[in-house]
Amino acid sequence: MGALLCTALLLFSGTSQAQPGRGAGETLDAAARAKRVARVSAVLNEAYVFPDVAKKMEAAIRQKLKAGAYDKLTHSAELADALTRDLQAVSKDKHLSIRYAPAMPPGMDPNEPRQEAAHEQRRRELASMNFGFAKVERLAGNVGYLDLRSFVGAELAGETAISAMNFLANSDAVLIDLRKNGGGEPSMIQLITSYFFDEPTHLNSFYIRKGNTTHQFWTSAHVTGKRMTNVPVYVLTSPHTFSAAEEFSYNLKNLKRATLVGETTGGGAHPVEPHFLADVKLLAFVPFGRAVNPITGTNWEGTGVAPDIQVPADKALETAHLNALKKLQSKATDGEQKQQFAWAIQKVEALATPVTLSPELLKSFAGRYGRDTLLYENGSLWYQWRQDGPKIRAVPMTADTLMLDDGMDILRLRIEKDASGKVTGLTELSADGRTEHYPRSGS
Repeated sequence: MGALLCTALLLFSGTSQAQPGRGAGETLDAAARAKRVARVSAVLNEAYVFPDVAKKMEAAIRQKLKAGAYDKLTHSAELADALTRDLQAVSKDKHLSIRYAPAMPPGMDPNEPRQEAAHEQRRRELASMNFGFAKVERLAGNVGYLDLRSFVGAELAGETAISAMNFLANSDAVLIDLRKNGGGEPSMIQLITSYFFDEPTHLNSFYIRKGNTTHQFWTSAHVTGKRMTNVPVYVLTSPHTFSAAEEFSYNLKNLKRATLVGETTGGGAHPVEPHFLADVKLLAFVPFGRAVNPITGTNWEGTGVAPDIQVPADKALETAHLNALKKLQSKATDGEQKQQFAWAIQKVEALATPVTLSPELLKSFAGRYGRDTLLYENGSLWYQWRQDGPKIRAVPMTADTLMLDDGMDILRLRIEKDASGKVTGLTELSADGRTEHYPRSGS
């Protein structure tokens, strides 16, 4: 089907737009500027998804040319920037752009003898970024977390995606972080989304102007590993969430399969394809189709995808995590489960609003408590279970409760005081709800 959504931009992200005075192309005269406006207009009329909008864009840049708006632009890169701004002002299409390109980007010419080598180089570049899978981990309360920076095609990133989804498979809830995801290919959307449905599900369609055709995208009948059909899903969004990342969000929101948390996304719903205009040394990224959601009949172009829970993007992770834990706790069927989720909620809330205690107060906690010892060293408290045991940093959760920075979070400490505020003992708090008290025996 060709390049889709931000695929072309991903493939040619290495094609830098030269700056004026530094290899920005030959000096342009009036005839050269007019030729570039004509060539850009022609490719828009030929390929842009909305023919009527293409005509309006052509009229706008020809009027700008006639009015002398481009007269002071003597370098190709400057003119490319100006054309991009003016075309987007008419179309409001953030996928549409013009770049200066002194040569055809590697891998674009199907007849290029070294095309295979160019694609292999690009594969290595994507592999060095782990195909956009920046992080996958297990958060407090058995909540899975995936930080995904791009939707690289499944033919390249499929194995990595499957490994990530299998890591998440035993989670009680899953958070998918798309706050820094600029797009990619529908094949990866299909692959990841398929793990969240047990029946074939129509995700999205693309109407393509050329040939007046529509291509449908559905979840896959088979996945490698375990499906998570009943696991709550949260998608984290920001204004930088764009294109394919928006499609993923929009699909799951309208299928009522995920809760979106964060800020409204960027607003680009058109698949895009590069056109190298060799005679004028420009590379035109032209949207050639539009997304059509099977539920809404429309898409997110120009509007973005609004979150279900609107919070600043930098608060989206803790907000989604807390929301997931509280819902899981409310649905828990026994006391042990409820206690486990309550334990995790306390930690997430503490991390969301960190407590800072004065050195004097921390020093007052130091001492021996039965088998336990609290030491004050280098501005922090340290917990030691036995005299010969390892030291673990004890981090304040509240004014009198400490959690251990050991990555396990199965034991916390509560400082006990008398009516005058004097420290009298320490209570060990276990994740399963058990407590054990030790009086203070020394400082």
